[in-house]
Amino acid sequence: MPKEKGRNIPPLEKLLKFICSSKKPPSFTEIAKHFKVSKAEKKLLKKELKKLLKAQKLAVRKGRYICPQKGEKQKEKERIVGTVIAYPAGFGFLQSEDLEKDLYIPPVEMQYLLNGDKVLAQTKVYRGRLEAKIVRVLKRATKYVLGRIDITKKGCTLIPIDSNQHLRFLLPQKTCKELRPGTVVDCEITKYPTKSSPGRVKVKEVLGHPEERSLIVDIVIRKYKLPTDYPEEVKREAESIPDEIPREEIERRRDLREQVCFTIDPERARDFDDAVAIERTPQGYRLWVHIADVSYYVRPGTKLDEEAFKRSFTFYLPDRALHMLPEKLSARVCSLRPDEDKLAFTVEMHFDREGNLLEYEIYESVIRSKARLTYDQALRLIIGDPALEKKFPQVVEPLRIMAELARILNKKRWERGSIDFDLPEVEVIVDEFGEPTAVVPYERHFAHKLIEEFMIAANETVALHMEQMGYPCLYRVHEEPDPKKVESLLSLLQGLGYPVKKVKPPYHPKFFQQILEYFEGKPEEMLVRYLTLRSMKRAFYNPVNLGHFGLASKHYLHFTSPIRRYPDLIVHRLVKMSLKGEIPDYKYWEEFLTFAGEYCSAQERLADEVEEEAVERLKIRMLKAYIGDTFEGIITGVHPYGFFVELKDFIVDGLVPIETLKDDEYIFDEPNHRLVGTKTGKVYRLGDPVRVKLVRADEERMEVDFVLAE
Repeated sequence: MPKEKGRNIPPLEKLLKFICSSKKPPSFTEIAKHFKVSKAEKKLLKKELKKLLKAQKLAVRKGRYICPQKGEKQKEKERIVGTVIAYPAGFGFLQSEDLEKDLYIPPVEMQYLLNGDKVLAQTKVYRGRLEAKIVRVLKRATKYVLGRIDITKKGCTLIPIDSNQHLRFLLPQKTCKELRPGTVVDCEITKYPTKSSPGRVKVKEVLGHPEERSLIVDIVIRKYKLPTDYPEEVKREAESIPDEIPREEIERRRDLREQVCFTIDPERARDFDDAVAIERTPQGYRLWVHIADVSYYVRPGTKLDEEAFKRSFTFYLPDRALHMLPEKLSARVCSLRPDEDKLAFTVEMHFDREGNLLEYEIYESVIRSKARLTYDQALRLIIGDPALEKKFPQVVEPLRIMAELARILNKKRWERGSIDFDLPEVEVIVDEFGEPTAVVPYERHFAHKLIEEFMIAANETVALHMEQMGYPCLYRVHEEPDPKKVESLLSLLQGLGYPVKKVKPPYHPKFFQQILEYFEGKPEEMLVRYLTLRSMKRAFYNPVNLGHFGLASKHYLHFTSPIRRYPDLIVHRLVKMSLKGEIPDYKYWEEFLTFAGEYCSAQERLADEVEEEAVERLKIRMLKAYIGDTFEGIITGVHPYGFFVELKDFIVDGLVPIETLKDDEYIFDEPNHRLVGTKTGKVYRLGDPVRVKLVRADEERMEVDFVLAE
């Protein structure tokens, strides 16, 4: 006699009892197995479980069924401390180390919360899913809000520039009488929002109106609260440093002022960190890399050092630089300017003809640069430029010897697996009003690579020295990528036609090098370079030498840019201690270097974010002049709501919303990263070239919208 359909489906009470009494929350498969549910009965079981979810007697978390009475009700008593992450649409998420997964915060809870607020929350189950219920705000994220003045029926309001700050604030009515709508102002919060009333602010500084001048870079600086000036004590210390080098300091150093050394830097650079010199030897080459001796001038315990550490990096923006060190140091005293005696920290390296390091020496020196070259001038001298050769006769021969060694070192680095992403960069040109006037490619050529090879060699040599000495140090480390990210990358590449082979960790850099080589010269080349870079972890600073995956280097650190990077300054001080034979306090240095590594890594991420955002906003601002125009682009991302296209000319991404694809109804094919037309079978996939028309460019929200060109 055949089994009656649904015979093994238990009553709701029995189903609930099993789930609530299970030691580990069961999955659907485990529930079906326990009750011996047949394949034909599984749909009925799902319906019964949905009834329990709807009645809020169960919740689903990571594919497992949780009993609120046992798990979530108990968790509601526990309470969690976390950080609010706000979204423009009005909802948010709670991030906490105590949570496996971020908790959703509904709009009703977000009506008085700011992005970044620290809160005490508890979980609740609503319609079968976990949500955060805010108990109270523990610490507000900010005292200040940058925004635009707007007049509404509610009165004089401030719309935050940061789209993640989703709440409007009330301004005093007189503000709207004095300043016109659209004026950008930096405000102080006088009353935080509550469940029953909006927040209030007062104007601290008026930045101006966008119609009068471009405020984009100013907005980015204010948004990230970046210092635009130095404290008075720091200025006084900087000004007290003499321009002249004391005679006794010159006498105790190795005097290389007669040597033909020179700098190669960007055209607009003023902070010259490094100078180079070279000579042939019977074995191969002797290379000198001279680095500005910032540690002589910036001493631990001074206000100068305190401010330099606080900043950690120079922030480079399209129309200005926010320097780590005051101008007197960064552009004058420390900078290796031509025809001036300068203190340097020198790495002297002897290489054979295959680029192997035979021996090295690190020492304090005094140098006198014979020329200040730009990268373009250096390239022209290497290739041959009679007019330029007359201007710089001393550097012609050394430059050509350097070119030989740089090619050898580059080949050697490539052979060991070093990955060169070589992504295109653009420079935004701005006028005196801060308005973007052009987006031009930033060309990297052989002269850039020459200096890059020599700096890598110096950094590796110093790292090797410190490791062999067993001395505490701050290394620049880059770990191998996460296996999940690699799987995701290979899935994307498979859709682009790459013959994917299964590879298990530990990975070798050559694996990724081969991917880039496969796509070299193909239309998808730049996309693949970007996707491969995105699969990598970020490099960071750490007192433990973990190697550098991207460079395929066993030992690496940053030594060559102490004018603009604080980690290099730390390394200089430690190398000097090692050369003097000082016995370090290992416990102190372990604690300090761990803290400094984490802080400087965070500051580096901030610098990258600030620089990228400023450039992106300016590019989008420029695009406004081209609304209605058509462009060539490539699909860089496919999602259920549409696909992103990167314009070749501007290197900026914009969205083609799925609802604008009128010729068919498209569905998202996630495994193959594409949208597929249900009737026509038409496909839009990652890497496809497309022609699009620009319909919207909003630099404030950093959003660009396209439609496909007809």
